[in-house]
Amino acid sequence: MANHLATCSCGKLSVHARGEPVRVSICHCLACQKRTGSVFGAQARFPAQAVTIEGLSNEYRRVGDEGGTARFHFCPTCGATVFYVEDGEPGMVAIPIGAFADPSFPPPSVSGYEQRKHGWVGLPDGIRRFD
Repeated sequence: MANHLATCSCGKLSVHARGEPVRVSICHCLACQKRTGSVFGAQARFPAQAVTIEGLSNEYRRVGDEGGTARFHFCPTCGATVFYVEDGEPGMVAIPIGAFADPSFPPPSVSGYEQRKHGWVGLPDGIRRFD
């Protein structure tokens, strides 16, 4: 069984995820662009029972474009977001792919909020797309 380790920049907050993610996705919504400082957010979702969190985190709650609430957990020292949960997806934990710092991590299979995608962004062939 695969064991994935995600950490913040300073290493004080970490998440151990056992097994493979149930979904790896990209989000092009404007809120994810602002949160990440990039042109999209990329995350992997794992069942909560497969996730172990170590260290302290601060929480930022955000209401999304469609009214759902997400609770982002970030390191109080370096500010990096290491995981988040969405009220609309109970029992799941989302982890930003960059927190794994693993170039061999599985690629995304879903791309959302495509109407806000920057025109120069290329995506893998066969990715499922929605607006």
